Amino acid sequence: MSGIKYRKKYTIQVTIPGSKVYGNSISVTMFRPAFNTHSFSMNQRLLVLGNDKVTAFGNSVYNIDATTPRSGNLAPAGFYLLFVVHQDIPSQVSELSSPPVSSSSAPVIARFSADRGVAELQFCQDSNVIHGFDVNLGTSQLFKLGPVQSLCVSESSDSNKEKLYSRGVTIQFRNEEESRDFHSAFEQWQNEDVTQGTDLPNGTTSAARSKFDNKIEPSSAKMYFHYYGQLLHQQNMLQDYVRTGTYYAAVIENRIDFTGRVVVDVGAGSGILSLFAAQAGAKHVYAVEASEMAEYARKLIAGNPTLGQRITVIKGKVEEVELPEKADILISEPMGTLLVNERMLESYIIARDRFLVPHGKMFPSIGRIHMAPFSDEYLFVEIANKALFWQQPNYYGVDLTPLYGSAFQGYFSQPVVDAFDPRLLVSPPMSHVIDFSEVKEEDLYEIDIPLKFVASVGARVHGLACWFDVLFNGSSVQRWLTTAPGAPTTHWYQIRCVLSQPIYVMAGQEITGRLHMVAHNAQSYTIYLTLSAKMWGPGAEQGVVLQTSSCKLDLKEPYYRMSQPQPYTMAQDQQPHQLLQVQDIPVQTLDLEEAELLQQPLENSGAQLQ
Repeated sequence: MSGIKYRKKYTIQVTIPGSKVYGNSISVTMFRPAFNTHSFSMNQRLLVLGNDKVTAFGNSVYNIDATTPRSGNLAPAGFYLLFVVHQDIPSQVSELSSPPVSSSSAPVIARFSADRGVAELQFCQDSNVIHGFDVNLGTSQLFKLGPVQSLCVSESSDSNKEKLYSRGVTIQFRNEEESRDFHSAFEQWQNEDVTQGTDLPNGTTSAARSKFDNKIEPSSAKMYFHYYGQLLHQQNMLQDYVRTGTYYAAVIENRIDFTGRVVVDVGAGSGILSLFAAQAGAKHVYAVEASEMAEYARKLIAGNPTLGQRITVIKGKVEEVELPEKADILISEPMGTLLVNERMLESYIIARDRFLVPHGKMFPSIGRIHMAPFSDEYLFVEIANKALFWQQPNYYGVDLTPLYGSAFQGYFSQPVVDAFDPRLLVSPPMSHVIDFSEVKEEDLYEIDIPLKFVASVGARVHGLACWFDVLFNGSSVQRWLTTAPGAPTTHWYQIRCVLSQPIYVMAGQEITGRLHMVAHNAQSYTIYLTLSAKMWGPGAEQGVVLQTSSCKLDLKEPYYRMSQPQPYTMAQDQQPHQLLQVQDIPVQTLDLEEAELLQQPLENSGAQLQ
């Protein structure tokens, strides 16, 4: 019950099993628990309302009419527990939350966060925040009603100091372990310095550990920020003219999205994207950069004063910094090898949740991972030959052969980063779509992609080739930035997962499998790849798998093979018109219905400025 007023009559329906109930054996009580005090008894208050009328409805159901106190002198405004007492036995606590969901409904998730220096608790279902149940942990208490039930009481006030009130939420857990974990997290967040209720100055960070710190190994983060804090690496990215030119075109051609708008540059680096946004007429740009590159960005921006007066550089992680206003548009270059390496996409999503206004724009807004099986005998032999060193039975009198098997598998656990000839692909590619405006951060912790291809040629399949592209879905112009084989090469190149045991396929044969990527705390992913060739020819409809090959790779430790693509030898059963031209192959947008949005025009594949 909520919104109860003074001197009002209310009807409470209860179920009292047993014999007939008499009016003089029932009373209604209101109990206010202690709040914001170390002594439970100091603020405790119990009111007995009695009953005005008891009406029986059959099946042990009764309506009890009771009148609330006359004024706040006896019952100060606040949160009360309401009980019906029968023969000195109180009823169960009245439910203050919404009715329990069915087992088929999505569970409610408790999310702790810090907003402008204040720790908060929100409840979410199906990734949507349940409005009206936000809890300020600095003014809240948690009571344990039972092994799997708790009560959270939050005291609040509006601008009129006379109108103090409290809100309560009963929380039902699935088991005692969940209850213990929730109480532990509640207490930990209350004890953090961030819960003291003071706003943090713009650009500073809280003392509490952020999401980034909780999921990333400190040594990995240190090396990561050291790397991107050096100008030579920023130069390497700036000189990727496909990358930089596409960003520039996407921003300038969509001035309508930037003019007069507040922009947040997530992971600003040298600040080049912030300067592009200012050129497009942004009202103000907040350039957030966690590495020492923030100081270089300040110098660069100060050296462009006509633009720099509308840019503020903030040194810190997007998970921690505070901004004075929300953003109308986010811009970032969060892509790593295979799109997700370095796990900066998660920071991009966190920035969306923290800073972006509802229905704000994101540049880029969509990413696609493209995959296709490939055949490359040169690459396979090159990797296999690396392990031959360990086949020496007499290396300075030492037999190295016991380590040959481990070395062989070790070399095949490295994804290969290079540019390859698209004619090495054995089938048209498929794609996995990630919508940055909709995806949850947790969805990026584990990515599972079922694979299904039909071979265009007969070949020995040596593994899976992958690349990505991203869409800048501007109001005026849509721009794609692609890393596809055959397109102008970028500093991302392409990536290939090579099987230690190739599989053989015929033209028209179905290839199935699974690409499973699991994030780890070194800011990358462990890749599990399985490819299988199904039966071909008569009886193929039975779906019998003839060959299967699997491998495990660490995306953090790739083999950078920067040599030019090897000469391509045409297979005997392959005609020239069958050679795969990647840009001309329709993309299977299996994960998104809006196929029209995801069409990639050939003229944009190079993303060169006109």
